[in-house]
Amino acid sequence: MLHSDGLPPPERRRAMLVIILAIIVAVLDGTIVNLALPSIARDLQAPAAHAIWVVNAYQVALLALLLPCATLGDLIGYRRVYLIGMAVFTAASLACTMANSLTTLALARGIQGLGAAGLMSVNTALVRLIYPRALLGRGVALNSLVVATASVAGPSAAAAVLSVADWPWLFAINLPLGAVVLALGPRALPDNASPPSAGARLSPVDVGLNAAMFALVVMGADALGVSAAGARADLARGSLLLAAGVAVGIFYVLRQRRLAVPLLPVDLLRIPLFRLSMCSSVCAFSAQMLSFVSLPFLMLDALGRGTGQTGLLMSCWPLATVVAAPLAGRLIGRVSDGLLGGIGMGCMTAGLLALTWMPEHPSNLDIAWRLAMCGFGFGLFQSPNNHTIVSSAPPQRSGGASGMLSTARLTGQTLGVVLLAGVFSVFNAHNGHGPMVGLVMAACFSGAAAVFSSLRTRHRLAEH
Repeated sequence: MLHSDGLPPPERRRAMLVIILAIIVAVLDGTIVNLALPSIARDLQAPAAHAIWVVNAYQVALLALLLPCATLGDLIGYRRVYLIGMAVFTAASLACTMANSLTTLALARGIQGLGAAGLMSVNTALVRLIYPRALLGRGVALNSLVVATASVAGPSAAAAVLSVADWPWLFAINLPLGAVVLALGPRALPDNASPPSAGARLSPVDVGLNAAMFALVVMGADALGVSAAGARADLARGSLLLAAGVAVGIFYVLRQRRLAVPLLPVDLLRIPLFRLSMCSSVCAFSAQMLSFVSLPFLMLDALGRGTGQTGLLMSCWPLATVVAAPLAGRLIGRVSDGLLGGIGMGCMTAGLLALTWMPEHPSNLDIAWRLAMCGFGFGLFQSPNNHTIVSSAPPQRSGGASGMLSTARLTGQTLGVVLLAGVFSVFNAHNGHGPMVGLVMAACFSGAAAVFSSLRTRHRLAEH
């Protein structure tokens, strides 16, 4: 049934339950297996270095298929793509639990990533259909909060499961959740409200170029990360893979610019608000990834904190994000998205700079309030920024906007990994110098995000 301005409250709650359950499992599975990689390699009698493909296969498939699935949602319906994605994800999770070799597990994880692409590509497009325009900010804030929380909860969730069960249960827990989504989804999720744009199509050539570009970049980033950890022989391989990804990307973008409805939504990037919001998002997630990888090195090696202490201190960031996200959701529509995002990224920048100016022997409180400041700023930024990305696109291009939102997050995180790999190859990662350089670089990116976000205020005023 079509609804011109969102669903009634009871139906809205059921639809968001379906959205939340599916997004939790899709985002969690990006990091939930990291803690289990040593035991997976041991049980499947595989080299530890090869076990990383249990993570990489998922990430490569997810990033490579996000935009094609978003376009498919515009063409055949977001609900259909979402439920097909959930069915593939659930079936692949079952295959992961029964894998008897690393090759089988990596293949199942790749298929799981394909299913996750179906979920992540259209989830915000569905939120746009579920909520009335006047309440869309709250829906986007709730969705952003779930993604932000799930993205940092992977290690904690894995530790809880592995304390009572073996690693296959990390995938088995997806099965009942997937069954609930597949049972409720067909009736709970809404139909598309607008027909597809004239000329919209899904070209196999464009899908192949899109997949090749993102796969080469992700694999190159991984190789550079290994080289930064000491395997210098991987530096050349990583650089070549990244260069190949950039070359494919240039050809791909030039091809997309000639299309009326491109798979890579370069048409949406012509909208100033959308373009500035995408720049803000990539910079913000680059800053977040630079920080998340730098901070454990800083606290464990340079500041002498134990693993437990480091984990508790690091939790101040996501907890502050959880506090800020509902506040941001209520302010959307009352305060300019650009202003809210600019204040949030300014707060995060101040927190990151404060981390670089800590006393020589900081107390736990010295570290905790700085991390909370970063997390609060990020939470204040993310929801209004996502709201602008979703609402600035035409309704018939909601799938493309939704796919670009997830692509910006993953692209920013990948860029952060690549840059920090370069930092750690030049500066010592264990004496505090490398992590401090990483935090300064993160502050530069969050500062850039604040500038991009603030510039949206001018465009918003110009439009009205």
